[in-house]
Amino acid sequence: MSYEKELAVALDAVRAAASLCEDVRKEMVKEDTFSKKDRSPVTVADYGAQAMICRALGQAFPGDPVVGEEDAAALRKPENAEALERVTGYVAKQLPGSAAAEITDWIDHGNGEVSPRYWTLDPIDGTKGFLRGDQYAVALALIEDGDLKAAVLGCPFLPVDADAPDGVRGVLFSAARGAGAFSQPQEDGAAAAIRVSDLSDPSRARMVESVESGHADHSLQGRIAKQAGLTQESVRMDSQAKYGAVARGQAALYLRLPSPRTPDYRENIWDHAAGALVVEEAGGRVTDVRGAALDFAGGPRMLDNRGVVVSNGRIHDQVLRELSGIF
Repeated sequence: MSYEKELAVALDAVRAAASLCEDVRKEMVKEDTFSKKDRSPVTVADYGAQAMICRALGQAFPGDPVVGEEDAAALRKPENAEALERVTGYVAKQLPGSAAAEITDWIDHGNGEVSPRYWTLDPIDGTKGFLRGDQYAVALALIEDGDLKAAVLGCPFLPVDADAPDGVRGVLFSAARGAGAFSQPQEDGAAAAIRVSDLSDPSRARMVESVESGHADHSLQGRIAKQAGLTQESVRMDSQAKYGAVARGQAALYLRLPSPRTPDYRENIWDHAAGALVVEEAGGRVTDVRGAALDFAGGPRMLDNRGVVVSNGRIHDQVLRELSGIF
């Protein structure tokens, strides 16, 4: 089955959402940020991005549920009226005439359930990176019968050219099952096929990992990377931009090993779905620490998986052997 329509709709939606996110970041004031019950930071951009993407998906594929990270319950509270007004303003800049009531409904379209065919969305993956002016991603993926079928990963702060870190920023990664992976400038430019590293360039023999120590075991990850022969110092970045770095050969390994601080933590599907398909279609591999495929059919959390191992494929089995017996 071809997923050309799904990819086209997803690309347009993620591009517009990424543009909204950058508008918010450029003008961000304290009132744009408040907290959810779990104390993770939420910004006006999260809500605006989810509203825009859910609207696009609802119009193009009305029968498809969307499993997203946010809901509009907090925005509807009287004490957050100013935040809702700001969300409405940013969405209306992209979609003139948008009203607050329909925007909150669009956001809540992302409260769907895992189904035989559904989309999963993280409107801003890496909110802390967004807040400090660093890496974040807008991540959208289509799943059918538990298998990833199409994905778009927008990385507004990632350099278009991995070898020109001070150059133009803003990359859209896209992939469809069996059709390869591609990257293109967020603003303007043609899509180009991407492939994972073959390790022929020693400067790319490195690992990428999370910035936040609470998200992974940095000490163990460093040891595993060295044992796998990765000689360069690891690069830390927020969000699924790490998947993009592996997919385009900028790094050979991304490890997200369970943190000793939170040994029972399980990953959310929206934190990995889009990036996983992009890496796989670029020639890499994605599993959990035991070598099992990530489960996108069981629910919003991958309860049967522990951690994530993302590689160029060539070193994957060796990494899993080094991890054997640890988890």
